[in-house]
Amino acid sequence: MKEQVMGKIVVTESLTLDGVMQAPGRADEDSRGGFTDGGWGTGYPDEIMGAEMAKRMAGQGVMLLGRFTYEDLFAFWPKQTDGNPFTGRLNKVRKYVVSETLTEPLPWENSTLLSGRDGEVSEAVAALRDATEGDVSVIGSGQLVRTLAAAGLVDRYVLLIHPLVLGTGLRLFEGAELTKLRLTDTVTTGTGVIIATYEA
Repeated sequence: MKEQVMGKIVVTESLTLDGVMQAPGRADEDSRGGFTDGGWGTGYPDEIMGAEMAKRMAGQGVMLLGRFTYEDLFAFWPKQTDGNPFTGRLNKVRKYVVSETLTEPLPWENSTLLSGRDGEVSEAVAALRDATEGDVSVIGSGQLVRTLAAAGLVDRYVLLIHPLVLGTGLRLFEGAELTKLRLTDTVTTGTGVIIATYEA
C-alpha cells in the first residue's frame, strides 16, 4: 500500500514593497476602506512569472479560499475562454471555502464550504492538510491567512514582491506576531518582481 505524503499549506500572495496585498489585479477588485489603487499588479506578469506560477500549480492538491477571494475569482475565471492554462485548472481543482455567511451548494464547480469560527476553522484546515496529497494552496484571502498564521498552520509563503510602494491598503501581515521564516528560493522576473519562497 502506497504511503500518503502529507501536503503543506502554501500561501501565495502578490505584495508591494510596503506589504500591501489589496486588489493587485483590477481597479474594481477590492475598494474596501476607500482603496483607490486597485490594479497595481498589472503590467508586471511576464514569461518568467507565468512559468513559475504554472510550476507551482503542478504541486497543488486543493485550494483553500476566504469568501471574498472565492467570490471574486468565481466572478472572473469561469468566464475566461481564451485558452490560458489557469482557467481549466481553477475550474477543476477542488476548492474549499471558509465562510460564516455562505451556504451550500456553492456556485463554482468542485467547491466545498468550511464554516465555523477561527478555532474550528483551524482544526478543519489542519485535518484537510493531513488528508490531502499535494499542497493546500491559499491565494488572496488575507483574513484567512492571518488566522492560519496565528494558529501556526502556514508551512510556506510564496511572495511575489512588486517594485512599488503604495502607502495605503490592506497588508498581509497586519497585526502579526513575531515570526521567523527561512528563505529557500528566489526568482527575479524581467519586470523586477522578486518571487521569494519562505518556509515557516
